[in-house]
Amino acid sequence: MAKHTFQTEVNQLLDLMIHSLYSNKEIFLRELVSNASDALDKLQYLTLTDDKLKNLDFTPKIDIAFDSEKNTLTISDSGIGMNEQDLIENLGTIAKSGTKNFLSKLSGDKKKDSALIGQFGVGFYSAFMVANKIIVTTKKAGETQAYAWISNGSGEFEIEKCEKESHGSEIKIYLKEDEKEWTSRWRIEEIIKKYSDHIPFPIFLHYTETKSEGEGANKKEIIEEKNEQINKASALWRISKKDLKDEEYKEFYKNLSYDSSDPLSWIHTKVEGTLEYTTLFYIPQTAPFDLYRVDYKSGVKLYVKRVFITDDDKELLPPYLRFVRGIIDSEDLPLNVSREILQQNRILATIKSASTKKILSEIESLQKDEEKYNKFYKEFGRCLKEGVYSDFENKEKLLELLRFASTKSEGKEIAFKTYKERMIEGQKAIYYLQGEDLELLKSSPLLDAFNKKGIEVFLFAEEIDGIVMPMVQEFDKTPLRAITSKEALEDLGEEKVEEATQEKFKALLESFTKILGEEVKEVRLSARLIDAPSCIVSDPEDPNAAMLKMMKQMGAMGMGGEIPEPKPILELNPNHAILTKLLDADSQKQEQVAHLLLEEAKLLEGGKLKDVHAFVTRLNMLLQNSL
Repeated sequence: MAKHTFQTEVNQLLDLMIHSLYSNKEIFLRELVSNASDALDKLQYLTLTDDKLKNLDFTPKIDIAFDSEKNTLTISDSGIGMNEQDLIENLGTIAKSGTKNFLSKLSGDKKKDSALIGQFGVGFYSAFMVANKIIVTTKKAGETQAYAWISNGSGEFEIEKCEKESHGSEIKIYLKEDEKEWTSRWRIEEIIKKYSDHIPFPIFLHYTETKSEGEGANKKEIIEEKNEQINKASALWRISKKDLKDEEYKEFYKNLSYDSSDPLSWIHTKVEGTLEYTTLFYIPQTAPFDLYRVDYKSGVKLYVKRVFITDDDKELLPPYLRFVRGIIDSEDLPLNVSREILQQNRILATIKSASTKKILSEIESLQKDEEKYNKFYKEFGRCLKEGVYSDFENKEKLLELLRFASTKSEGKEIAFKTYKERMIEGQKAIYYLQGEDLELLKSSPLLDAFNKKGIEVFLFAEEIDGIVMPMVQEFDKTPLRAITSKEALEDLGEEKVEEATQEKFKALLESFTKILGEEVKEVRLSARLIDAPSCIVSDPEDPNAAMLKMMKQMGAMGMGGEIPEPKPILELNPNHAILTKLLDADSQKQEQVAHLLLEEAKLLEGGKLKDVHAFVTRLNMLLQNSL
């Protein structure tokens, strides 16, 4: 017998569970049945594709038995089973990086936290909420040696060799004294029907029933062994939509996704013809924990003729739809299809394209209910923006689904279509201002000329906007233009400063250019400013802040090893009193103000000052001289 210590994170997890963090204890049975179903899925696939296991005696089923006298509950399956190494990896450590995330995600809301158990792949440990001790007896399909895993959840587990006739796993739970409800036939049936009715393998409940026969002195009690199937064992996605109730869809989703909330929406499709396949997709209410992780887990399972193939293929849907949960079941793919073949498979490519369009149409229909769509967009709007960047085929549809704040949206986010409906007479384009802080964008001096003319401006304030939106040239045949662009100023008819004004400020511009030196790319007069004395704009040839950040993350390098920060262009308002008074100021004051106007413009655009001390010193000196 070999003793092992649980991984640190597993110990933390067990401590939370054993000390009753979860009031929804019944989910432990859902988790163990779900694990058993996964083990059956894996072996069913191997018996069809692995020559060594094709002749294996395999009858897929799950058995549940209880003993009220001994206070035990046993869940068995005829699935793939485990060897010693599997037991250590699966029941002693958590291989994926999910556990620390799991512990950090706990909210204190018991219902939400219980749902996280399944999402993070730690469902087995939930059995310790009701158990004093657990013994897992298991034999891997195709191997001869069986093993027993034993633990009371207190920090250690033991593994020893044992005897087991057939492949699969048996989990025997020695229940705590106050957990006798799990030895009730009615309670077990209730939970299975609630969570596991549509698991595509039969679940049998084994129990004894005592009956009385005869009367008086001839009366005797007979104990009968009962063995009843307690689930429908029908793949829900294969059932006709008209024969399914909303509640059945919702419960299947919860079992599929380990989410305690109802789905926001679902799409159930059966296609017949050249290709035959069935899909069932769900849109969740809230984002999965790993939505923005590189190692996110696919939410879609692939079946072929009801045989589970994989739940780990990120190519089944476009990456930006990774929040979708569901099933694809094809009649035309070969059962022994490999992952490499899947990625280039014409049948799957067709299913993927059609499914993407179906899902986007369903998202579009959510817009009929503004509250529902706002809820969806808050969770997944950023993903749709990724789609605009990556899915050329559906780009127009995705653009219709996007929402942004604007100078006239009054706290709401609006669609491109709404913006177009509000365009003023003679307006030539959809205008936007991009940055990384919505409140700073709202007060940007770059908006002055547009506000004066009553032209609405979109405010692209998310980091991803800076990567995606500059690549969008138009919406519904109307061009998109950054208000900092030359074209936008030309649209306003204010693209130039008069020659006389240029001549008047020529010496001051030369002075500013010399003073600021390497800090700026150019100093010039502005036709766009009304109330502010200065602003900074970017050279359209330079990457914006979001693009620069992405390039750095991707490891792009400049000539000196680092990508140089692009220098801003400083624009000055020739009509502002500060500038007109500077024309006659001495060189010392011009130097102070030149730096201050650049730093003020940077702060208004959300930039950080490299030398805050110098800024404060200059400001104080100027204040002192003005008093």
